[in-house]
Amino acid sequence: MTRCWLVLGAIVLAAAGGAGAAAQAGLATAERGDTVSNGGGPGGYHRGGSRGYFAIGCAFSHRNSDDPIIYPGRPGLSHNHTFFGNRTTNASSTPTSLRGQATSCRLAADTAAYWAPTLFVNGRAVTPRGATIYYIRRTTGTVQAFPAGLKVIAGDATATRAQGARVTYWVCGRLASTSLASCPAGFRAEGVRLVVKFPNCWNGTSLDSANHKSHLAYSADGACPASHPVAVPALAIVVRYPALGSGPIALASGGQLSGHADFVNAWDQATLERLVARYLNRERRR
Repeated sequence: MTRCWLVLGAIVLAAAGGAGAAAQAGLATAERGDTVSNGGGPGGYHRGGSRGYFAIGCAFSHRNSDDPIIYPGRPGLSHNHTFFGNRTTNASSTPTSLRGQATSCRLAADTAAYWAPTLFVNGRAVTPRGATIYYIRRTTGTVQAFPAGLKVIAGDATATRAQGARVTYWVCGRLASTSLASCPAGFRAEGVRLVVKFPNCWNGTSLDSANHKSHLAYSADGACPASHPVAVPALAIVVRYPALGSGPIALASGGQLSGHADFVNAWDQATLERLVARYLNRERRR
């Protein structure tokens, strides 16, 4: 079998807890890099279920010290970032300038910009094997596609304590951990994965906010809070790294606990809306 460029499948949520045990198990399976047949097209692999996800495989694109969300129009002011998806992302990028550009994702319609802090081992930047971008349903109501132009950051670049598995964690082998200290011996030879999970409830009005976070919120028990009533996909970015050499391991933002990621929705909007309707809201058409 070959790795699917658009992975489709079902994640059944637990009755309580929103991102329930079954959803976690489904994402964990995908994090391990399991392969599926693409069946000859974007809808070539599908498993039934009332709530689901789709996922896009994206290659490493480029690195720079830009952040068009935090430091728009000010190149070089950020810690170093590793970019996936849109190949043109830089400090001056906007949703309009990104839309329709070349992408490192296997689905040409996904020209969104995704980025995370660069991983360093012994002071040297690590080029990842790639990233898998998951669009997951974690609510019981209808899920709406991200609005065109939405910007959001998940995770805390200044964190010095574990942020919790709802937000970010590492995966080494089959073990998930807030840091790499508890990974089994030999994990460096296998590589690791950084997982960052985004909030999935939107306030319905703002494409951004002052802290680039508060216009979205995490669901609870399968429902969005009244302040953020619009359910959107629960974006999860899984960055896959190769075997790591010897020496200290740290993110460009500092240590191993500052995991975070950024997203700018520059998709071909019609395609994104069709994918969300087909794979995240399937049961509503039955």
